[in-house]
Amino acid sequence: MGELPLDINIQEPRWDQSTFLGRARHFFTVTDPRNLLLSAAQLETSRNIVQNYRAGVVTPGITEDQLWRAKYVYDSAFHPDTGEKVVLIGRMSAQTPTVVFWQWVNQSFNAIVNYSNRSGDTPITVRQLGTAYVSATTGAVATALGLKSLTKHLPPLVGRFVPFAAVAAANCINIPLMRQRELQVGIPVADEAGQRLGYSVTAAKQGIFQVVISRICMAIPAMAIPPLIMDTLEKKDFLKRRPWLGAPLQVGLVGFCLVFATPLCCALFPQKSSINVSKLEPELRAQIHEQNPSVEVVYYNKGL
Repeated sequence: MGELPLDINIQEPRWDQSTFLGRARHFFTVTDPRNLLLSAAQLETSRNIVQNYRAGVVTPGITEDQLWRAKYVYDSAFHPDTGEKVVLIGRMSAQTPTVVFWQWVNQSFNAIVNYSNRSGDTPITVRQLGTAYVSATTGAVATALGLKSLTKHLPPLVGRFVPFAAVAAANCINIPLMRQRELQVGIPVADEAGQRLGYSVTAAKQGIFQVVISRICMAIPAMAIPPLIMDTLEKKDFLKRRPWLGAPLQVGLVGFCLVFATPLCCALFPQKSSINVSKLEPELRAQIHEQNPSVEVVYYNKGL
């Protein structure tokens, strides 16, 4: 077996990101909960394989499949722009086992995920982060309590959908607040070759909007399907005779849905998103036209 060639583009996902199937396969790999079980040594080995390959050094004896595996292990644990290791609970692969907790824990978790998977490398101060966290979690929990109060006199089935409505509303609060720095200073935009051209607030708004849509869709299977199933089962003799099965069954249904919902909804939009130069801020548009007149489309990391 010969040495692995250096022309494999591991800067991009393994599968075609212009297709939903390709994006789905990509995010099934990125969000694989088994990545959480990897040791620090395994993560470091994967990082070395990836960084060495990008520097033109092939790890002896490595196969293409092993290279791609290392790339996805690396991507699952390290921030794409800063290269820093993301805390365990902040990784996208941690979403499935964590999201089943109550609203405060859920929104605290979401706040960490939203910050950890933000776009760009602009630093955020501790004070800004603290303010964003308190605002995001408080707003999300207040939304949940308000919705619960409004629906307490409605049929039980309607009440079962309050968590979904709360999560949908909370995402509209949590994500922009935890990524407010991007809305203030913008995120990096680059040409097709990866050459950075500047920072854009318009691109940040588009990326954050896409993430909000993805997160809301992500909640639909886990928070809309189980209530319907549980409402039906609770009317059956089987569950009436075994009421203790209700809680674990519901948690199991939610977890099962999340296994598929997380990667499929992350795949709704390309990770490397694009925007026409004509839609950027006038100052940045003029700067790009002056320095790179042939560039009509720029690219950015939308975050997760």
